[in-house]
Amino acid sequence: MTTAHATHVTLKTNLADSPVAAAMKDGRVASDIVRLDFCGPKTAHDGFKPMIRDNAFDAGELAIVTYLQAKAYGKPFVILPAPMVGRFQHHCVGFNKELGHLDPKDIEGKKVGVRTYAQTTGLWVRGILQHEYGVDPNKVEWYTVDESHLAEYRDPPNCHMLPKGSSIPEMMLNGELAAAILGNDMPKDPRVQTLVPEPIVAAKAWYQREGVVPINHVFAVHQDVTRKHPEAVREIYRMISESRALAPAAALETLPPLGLEANRKGLEMAIEWSYEQKIIPRRFTVDELFDDVTGALG
Repeated sequence: MTTAHATHVTLKTNLADSPVAAAMKDGRVASDIVRLDFCGPKTAHDGFKPMIRDNAFDAGELAIVTYLQAKAYGKPFVILPAPMVGRFQHHCVGFNKELGHLDPKDIEGKKVGVRTYAQTTGLWVRGILQHEYGVDPNKVEWYTVDESHLAEYRDPPNCHMLPKGSSIPEMMLNGELAAAILGNDMPKDPRVQTLVPEPIVAAKAWYQREGVVPINHVFAVHQDVTRKHPEAVREIYRMISESRALAPAAALETLPPLGLEANRKGLEMAIEWSYEQKIIPRRFTVDELFDDVTGALG
């Protein structure tokens, strides 16, 4: 973190190219107080591990599960009440229908692939399967290809690391895995069927009942920034808000709102499900995720 003079701070920032962040990245939304140096990798999630393990960035987006684990292991970051990515997750788990039909409950006792056990999409999909369809995630054998972003974390005993170079989509298609949580990486293949029946309808019903769009990524800053430059943090929040306002309406359809209270229920759900799934060792309160500066935003 470098400071040019008392009122100007430059922050190394990891932020994906997205319609929501476009106006911040192309300069339409800027600040005299803080300059965001967008030096992160092309894909934001490739920056999560260096941000948490090596303090490679002062600010930027983090998966909500990565942040909860960072909080659990005492990493010096705090979030703003500003989701950067969200989506409904009902469509993100599939199977090869030519190998036989599966209902959600049928995955108990079977092998299911997911990139990382503590991946945010995995959290939401397992929680939906558990709470909406009665699946016990502890009775599923989870097969992964990556480790957690947190070096301190160990996957639960029903998780197994696949050999290097394994392809979860291929293993699902050839029947080595009964199903796979793949999010945007679901193969465009006519054999693939979603495990959740009519997932778009199910997601709409969920939203009408719960009022929650699952949060994928939130904006986080190093705690030194909020302590030394609270005005910069307030500026970042303003910039995010203004950048959102300039995004196309379609980009906001599955984005959780700004503000702590508006996100309280979604954050409570992420915390509870992370605890249930042995991703974090204790439940946090929502207010613990913020400090005096970020908790007062929005």
